[in-house]
Amino acid sequence: METRRQAQCVYRCQYHIVWIPKYRYKILTEGVDKYLEIKLDEIRKYYPEIEYVERNIQPDHVHVVVSFPPKYSIAKVVGIMKQNTGVALKQEFDFIKERYLRTGGSVWSTGYFVSTVGLDEHMIQNYVRYQEKEDLGQAMLALV
Repeated sequence: METRRQAQCVYRCQYHIVWIPKYRYKILTEGVDKYLEIKLDEIRKYYPEIEYVERNIQPDHVHVVVSFPPKYSIAKVVGIMKQNTGVALKQEFDFIKERYLRTGGSVWSTGYFVSTVGLDEHMIQNYVRYQEKEDLGQAMLALV
């Protein structure tokens, strides 16, 4: 992944996010998974800074590796993805609407898992340790 630039910051942030349907029902079956991918892509129309690096939709959970600028919190981005896709799934698929009508309405469970995806720890330590020499052109460090 490349470093991204905005007016006030330079960033390289990736997050692995996993969330599940409420009660871990296996609703993300053939057809539903493709529609969910379409709806995730549509989010980028309104939030073009959110970039999907990788996605994997299983019948009972969703994995995404996503990159977005630090002006957004992880909770905000997860909320955007879950809110928009949950509403769309209920509107498109009657069996999902009926299943969750009896359980409070929302498709997605309230929680989620998130982990950062970063550079090698040793590489970062060396970068910090030798930053002054790097700035002066005295060290040749390769950041991948």
